[in-house]
Amino acid sequence: MQQVRNHYQTLGVTRNATNDEIKKSFRKLARQYHPDVNPNDQLAEEKFKDINEAYDVLSDDSKRAEYDALLFGRTVRRPRTTGGAPRPSPASSRNGSEPPPRQNAEYWRGDFSPNTTKRTKVVNGGSRPLPRDVEAKLTLPLEKAYRGGQERIRLEDGRSLEVEMPGGMTNGQRIRLKEQGLNGGDLYLKISLEPHPIFTVRGTDILCSVPVTPSEAMLGGPVEVPTIDGLVKMNVPKGVKPGQRLRLAQKGYPNSEGARGDQLVEIQIALAPEPSEEELALYQALRNIETYNPRQAFLSS
Repeated sequence: MQQVRNHYQTLGVTRNATNDEIKKSFRKLARQYHPDVNPNDQLAEEKFKDINEAYDVLSDDSKRAEYDALLFGRTVRRPRTTGGAPRPSPASSRNGSEPPPRQNAEYWRGDFSPNTTKRTKVVNGGSRPLPRDVEAKLTLPLEKAYRGGQERIRLEDGRSLEVEMPGGMTNGQRIRLKEQGLNGGDLYLKISLEPHPIFTVRGTDILCSVPVTPSEAMLGGPVEVPTIDGLVKMNVPKGVKPGQRLRLAQKGYPNSEGARGDQLVEIQIALAPEPSEEELALYQALRNIETYNPRQAFLSS
């Protein structure tokens, strides 16, 4: 079966549109999607090519007549743009009258898109259903939303699509997939992020908690910290307190321009669940010589 694009739909005109209406719609869309107006926009570039292809066919009477016969199963009568009696179409009889429609005549026309083929049944040369945009939800792990890349999604109508996702997606963001809706409309994916076991995203900042031992908290020094890019070394200052937040600059989440926020590292003091005898002996020696009493305020009240 031959794959046929609907040039009327591309230009946003009816199949009975005059040449002037086609030219007017073409000029408007060409200005809107011109590459000079939309630099580095692949979708706009593809749309601009489709618009030019559609105008090349529909602005030429002979090409349009052949195209109508292919798309609708017969040519379509149209009035002259500049007035006068209507011209009989090639499918008309010699006296200019339109032949009666074929009874129970039906055929299949393809609604073709980059990743899937959907067919629409047409009876007696009727026009196909209007395109309709649809929305679907897509839940992603935080790392996948951050990095982007290929993602396979399954829609409610049974279709499976391989999609190249951009990086830095956020909760509630909508991704437009051209001509993947119903009857050639667009598909909008609404993004939501799965809860992460370590990270919490707040705007462009990422918050996480990192445990340190009492000796690390007291003496300070480098400790390994997880980030969305992997483990990094962070220098813990001497005498860091539980609940204190340290900042890793530009290790957060990117905004729409690609600039990244910070990662906030909240310090937690962790005790060994089963300290060795040697460790317990050192703790006892420390206890014997330490002078700090954290409960001093209770005793003086």
